[in-house]
Amino acid sequence: MKKDGLAPPPAARAWTRIDDYLIHMRRRDAAARSRHRLRPRTQPETPRFMLSTFPFVALIAVFGIMTIAMLIIAWPGSAPPPPPHAAVHERGTAPKGWMQEAKRDMR
Repeated sequence: MKKDGLAPPPAARAWTRIDDYLIHMRRRDAAARSRHRLRPRTQPETPRFMLSTFPFVALIAVFGIMTIAMLIIAWPGSAPPPPPHAAVHERGTAPKGWMQEAKRDMR
């Protein structure tokens, strides 16, 4: 005890007595039990279509549309015909004026 007759606060005392320890443990257990009690539901009792089902239905519809679009684009008949092949040149010869065309293309 201090000179003025007051006891030190409980947090400052050492855990020397078993009674202090048991009281502390009882309070801690009671606080833990109150945290784990059932609380009232915050979710509505009946599911709302716009919040629960609609986003998934919309997502499935978008994926379905994308699948159909990819199938149409990838169908073999929808590609344009390939361009005609250029005339095959004889190896080692070049047409007249090829140097001027190359210089013009480089600019």
